Amino acid sequence: MSFMDSIAAGLSLVGNVESFLALFVGVAIGTIGGAIPGMSATMAVALTLPFTFAMQPITGILLLLGVYKGGIFGGSIPAILIKTPGTPASSATILDGYPMAEKGEAGRALGMALWASCTADVISNLALILFAGWLASFALSFGPPEFFTLILFSLTIIAGVSGTSLLRGALSALLGLLLATIGLDLVYGTNRFTFGDPNMMGGLNFIAVLIGLFAIPEILAMVWNPTAHVGTARSLGNNRVTFADYRRCFKSIVRGSFIGVFLGSIPGIGAAPSAFLSYSEARRTSKNRDNFGKGEVEGVAASEAGNNGVAGATLIPLLALGVPGDVITAIIIGAFMIHGLQPGPMMFILNVDIIYGLFIGLIVSSFFLFIVGTVAIRGFKYVADIPKRILIPAVLVLCIYGVFAVNNNIFDVGVMFAMGWVGYLMVRYQVPAAPFLIAFILGPLLEDNFRQSMLMSGSDPLILFRGPITWFFWLLTVITVIAIVRAGVRAVRGIPLGGGP
Repeated sequence: MSFMDSIAAGLSLVGNVESFLALFVGVAIGTIGGAIPGMSATMAVALTLPFTFAMQPITGILLLLGVYKGGIFGGSIPAILIKTPGTPASSATILDGYPMAEKGEAGRALGMALWASCTADVISNLALILFAGWLASFALSFGPPEFFTLILFSLTIIAGVSGTSLLRGALSALLGLLLATIGLDLVYGTNRFTFGDPNMMGGLNFIAVLIGLFAIPEILAMVWNPTAHVGTARSLGNNRVTFADYRRCFKSIVRGSFIGVFLGSIPGIGAAPSAFLSYSEARRTSKNRDNFGKGEVEGVAASEAGNNGVAGATLIPLLALGVPGDVITAIIIGAFMIHGLQPGPMMFILNVDIIYGLFIGLIVSSFFLFIVGTVAIRGFKYVADIPKRILIPAVLVLCIYGVFAVNNNIFDVGVMFAMGWVGYLMVRYQVPAAPFLIAFILGPLLEDNFRQSMLMSGSDPLILFRGPITWFFWLLTVITVIAIVRAGVRAVRGIPLGGGP
């Protein structure tokens, strides 16, 4: 199929009111979700997922992608107005956004956040379109041994870069792998960790684990401390962002966008580190570096470009290799699987219409983000002041409905609450939940590719070292494991990372 034929196939799939409406609604939901302190883009995507079951696959996935992109921008609204990031990705925006709001320039800061977010979003989407197909064509030469080593490496790097403790990240990933083994063994037909309960023979429900892990702990935290996130929203002020502001910040926006694209394409890094790296690079190279931290509009532009540049790039490993780049794409890969689609190189051959439909939708989402963001700057600042006595019950009802609607099974609701307490304890003891979820998703793929490799070789493990690709991923895995162990030893001895002995 030629490039033009692929574009036409994608356009025929998404060229209808339903798809674009889903995308627009998704951006609006994500912006609202991101603007509410205590929620996050991750929680918004998780709560939206059950509503996509009855939709066409492309419509449901576009809805989730819209929530993802809207959520990343929406987090900047409370970050600037009440000094509380709506999402972790917006943490760097506080550094200069809130000082600007204190000076009566909140409207200017929010305007720059929107322009930088949309510019970075377009660059990130173009990078996805350019590189995902190339990477997928390379990955077509992968067999089960190559995929096994790739997934193994992905698990180690995801565990290693999540949170402040590398060992806790590794422990979280191991727990996720263990949980993924629950259910009926499809090869030998034996029960694994089901304890004789027929509800567990199919394994734990992905939606129940997901919502339990990411939504319930937030609700418990809000109940535990209902006065958290309370702040006074600043007025927008009379200053507005101008074209001169945008031109002055353009270099930082483009640089931050490419930093976001680079870090987003590596599984496990996420938007928050990208935003801080983009911010620090802008501060290092700016003529106004002394103003950074005191209300410099270039600082807002750099941090927002950094976190939004990640949004499209995290889809590169997802679509090309079937490996989620962060926790939100881990949820989205779950949506693909629920709709009977398997992201990876074969999808570029078997479902080329969906791939190009997604590309078209992502380009359009940048324009929708600009429209919704323009309205959000003026109207959604009141969202940050929603009383917790209204917010908590509403979110809890959405959680229960979302989980029960999957199989009409009350057992899944119980799993959700059990996982909610697990997630709450993980938060209390600073064990990152993202590696847990990603390992839970990748665990079955790791096992399947290992078993296929063993069947191919007659149980000879040397097949896992059969070529340069497998050796390359083994080398990366060993380097990452050594880094995790080294960091763990240094943490025990009280030596800071990067510090000397």
